[in-house]
Amino acid sequence: MASDGSDKSRQGEQARAGRRRAAAKSAPEWADGLKQLYDAVVEEDLPDQFLDLLAQLDEQEMPPQGQGGSSPSGQGDAR
Repeated sequence: MASDGSDKSRQGEQARAGRRRAAAKSAPEWADGLKQLYDAVVEEDLPDQFLDLLAQLDEQEMPPQGQGGSSPSGQGDAR
């Protein structure tokens, strides 16, 4: 009986793969260009200003070193 679940799972995966193949065949002409544009944007480096802002946010979230008893929010225990 355990094979029923795996058989259904396998059939579902095959059906999804078939739908993906059908969608790829019927994709509009502009889809490839859009994917190339997206990939190019994802591969771009972040500007230095964004990197500086991210570094500042990381510093605010991390507790100062040597303050072992404080919580990550910097408020410590309220005892």
